[in-house]
Amino acid sequence: MKIGFIGLGAMGYPMARHLAKEHELIVWNRTREKAERHAREHGTTLGGDVADCADAEVIITMLPTSREVDEIVERLEAHLKPGTLWIDATSGDPNVSRETAARLAAKGVDFVDAPVTGAIVGAENATLTIMIGGTPENFERAREVLRLNGKTLIHVGPVGAGHAIKVLTNTIMGATVWITSECMLIAKQFGIDMKTALEVTNAGSGRSNASENLLPPRLRDGQWPLVFKLLHHDKDIRIAASLAHQQHASTPMLALTQQLFSAALHQLGDGADYIEVARIVARMNGTCWD
Repeated sequence: MKIGFIGLGAMGYPMARHLAKEHELIVWNRTREKAERHAREHGTTLGGDVADCADAEVIITMLPTSREVDEIVERLEAHLKPGTLWIDATSGDPNVSRETAARLAAKGVDFVDAPVTGAIVGAENATLTIMIGGTPENFERAREVLRLNGKTLIHVGPVGAGHAIKVLTNTIMGATVWITSECMLIAKQFGIDMKTALEVTNAGSGRSNASENLLPPRLRDGQWPLVFKLLHHDKDIRIAASLAHQQHASTPMLALTQQLFSAALHQLGDGADYIEVARIVARMNGTCWD
C-alpha cells in the first residue's frame, strides 16, 4: 500500500519506520533534513513537496496541533483522490477534527482521528495504544495500517472521539503526576526516604503509572529525560477544559489542573517535559528534589 506520512517528530519518525516494513512510504517533514535522513536510513521515498503525499492511498498526519493539520489539508485539498483514507494521529481538537472530516468528505476522502499514547518508547517498540474515531468501516481500514505501530487499537466512537478521549486521559495523567508529586514531597520533608515512599505508594492504594514509572527516575534518581513536552500536554488539558465548558460541565478539578499546568509552562518554558511540573511543586514549597 502507498502511504504518505507527514510529520517526522519524536513519535512520527519511528512510526514511519515501522510502516515502511510492509508499505511503500512517501515521507514529508517541515524540516527537510529529517525526511532526507529517514529516506536514507529506512528506504522511504522523500517527498519533494507535501503535495507528493496526495497520490497515496492513505495519508497519515502526526503534527503538533490541529492547526498544522488544517494547513496541510489546505495544501493538499486540490490534489486529493476520492477513496483516500486520512489518518490523523495528531493529539488534536475533536471539534476541529469533525470540521476537517466534513471538509475532506466533500472531496470523497475518508477521515479517522487516531491519536496515540505510550510515549517515545512505545513508538520505538511499536507498542502504542491507539484510540480511533470514525466509522466502523474506516476503523477497520485504519487498523490494518496502524497495527504495525500499536499493541492496542480501540474504536472509541465517531470522528472526534479519538481526540476527545486522548486529551481527557492526558488530563487525568497530568492531575495524577501533580498530586503524587505533592504527596511524595510531604513524605520527603517528613524524613521518609524517597525509595521507601514510592515503594509503599506502589504497594498500596496510591499506585498509578505516575508513581510506578514516571516519577521514580526523577524524584528518586534525579534523572529528568524528555518524554512529552509540557507545551503539548498543556495544550491537551486546555482542549479538555474547552470540552467541559462546551458541555456546561462542573469540573473544578479539571479546571484547577489546567491552571496549574499553564502556570508551570510559564515558569519552565516550551522545552520542558511535562513531568517537570514536579519541580514546580517543590519550588512552590521552597525546596527542590535534589
